[in-house]
Amino acid sequence: MSRPNETTRALAKIGGFARSAAPFVRGLFGAAEQTLDDWLASRLGEDFNERLARVPLALGPAGVDPFGLDPQWAKYAIASVAFLHRHYFRSDVFGIENVPKGRVLLVANHSGQVPMDGAMIGAALFMDADPPRIMRAMVEKWTQTLPFISLFFARVGQVVGVPENAERLLEQGEALLVFPEGAKGISKTFDQRYKLVDFGLGFMRLAMQTGTPIVPVAVIGGEEQYISVANMTGIAKLLRVPAFPVIPQLLIPGGQLPLPTKYRLYFGEPMVFTGDPDDDDSVIEEKVWLVKATLQSMVNRGVKARKGIFF
Repeated sequence: MSRPNETTRALAKIGGFARSAAPFVRGLFGAAEQTLDDWLASRLGEDFNERLARVPLALGPAGVDPFGLDPQWAKYAIASVAFLHRHYFRSDVFGIENVPKGRVLLVANHSGQVPMDGAMIGAALFMDADPPRIMRAMVEKWTQTLPFISLFFARVGQVVGVPENAERLLEQGEALLVFPEGAKGISKTFDQRYKLVDFGLGFMRLAMQTGTPIVPVAVIGGEEQYISVANMTGIAKLLRVPAFPVIPQLLIPGGQLPLPTKYRLYFGEPMVFTGDPDDDDSVIEEKVWLVKATLQSMVNRGVKARKGIFF
């Protein structure tokens, strides 16, 4: 009969200890967060937290937005890419003032084997635009099958690439990034660098349906961060992934990190398209061709203007 009482008393003591320790634990986490915030301010400038406070977020009772974006997750994700943007890739940003303050569809060339190009565009939109914005990006449906990755993408503001999600984001006045080249763009081999592959038509129908301006974004520097010499399509199909690139630098110690190429981001003038979004593909293709040609021209000029890959 005494054993349950002893167990109850022991649990009560543990509970009392936990309650008394809770303020201490919270204090530790608070101190750690403050230390991290101070470090961010020293590396990214005093205005980092001020910029974060200026970003409007429509949060629900659970502290996340309708798509799962969590401000705390987003804060440190943005800080991480901002650090790479400022200090690792040393990005130069041109024409950021061309991005409208309301809803906008950012259409960019895709490259680099991993989506670092999207991260740098997002960093530029937060660190260099006025007002600062948290960019939303559409991710491939297959990423939802990856453990932990699907949750991480949602918490930092990325959304599964289906038309319904895109429409809702634009209706909320968001800046939405799309890569019309899709997986074929990111997995280009080195000999095909900076050559745009075929664009999908969905982004144009979306822009016309929602009356959203398109801003072309040329990314220079991503093609050289991971140099792919081949794409093993057979292995990719076996593993059910979009591509399986052959990247020799991964065999070199330290080569797992992307090469510190210098990024250059060019934001073009807004392009507005009108008409019936349900028109035949042939009609939509003409409009898509204009965006692709504009972006390819921007990419060509950006590559020609740079003096080196790393500076």
